[in-house]
Amino acid sequence: MISGDNMTLDELNEKCLACRACKLCEGRTNLVFGVGNEKSKIMFVGEGPGEQEDLQGYPFVGRSGQLLDKLLAVIDLSRDKNVYIANIVKCRPPKNRDPEAQEQDECIKWLREQFKIIRPEIVVCLGRIAAQRLISPDFRVTRQHGEFIKKGDTLFMGTYHPSALLRYPENKEAAFADFLALRGKIKEMNIQI
Repeated sequence: MISGDNMTLDELNEKCLACRACKLCEGRTNLVFGVGNEKSKIMFVGEGPGEQEDLQGYPFVGRSGQLLDKLLAVIDLSRDKNVYIANIVKCRPPKNRDPEAQEQDECIKWLREQFKIIRPEIVVCLGRIAAQRLISPDFRVTRQHGEFIKKGDTLFMGTYHPSALLRYPENKEAAFADFLALRGKIKEMNIQI
């Protein structure tokens, strides 16, 4: 167990800074722990930091982050106010490759501790890696995006990763529909944002 009772995200972040459990720490410029409102009931999880995220120390700050911010704004969400954004791995994989299974296995404990502190009611998995790790190993974003799946007390939804939308803009309409479904689910569950 990493955290004690009543640990804050800042304290957890400090512990995570010292992590040397996998080789990703060797190449990082900055740890990319997470950003947003720790009292939020909505959490977004991507796979791992890219170059801009590594340089700045925050998730989703490059072009894909700008797209994510636009999608959030359409449904009255914002990383500055009412969501929390994190990744499966906290250090950038070299050349933005997919995080390896062993790297995910070592780093997932930090995300679990973030979940314990934040206690999200809805988790949106951004892209295949996050969805397969958090929802189901056989999750297919192209077929199952926008579906809500209950695990314990939390609803999970997988959708397209913003960087995939930049590469394949024909999927933006489907992703937009997923965000509208998220807004509907927030209202249905009477989650105060």
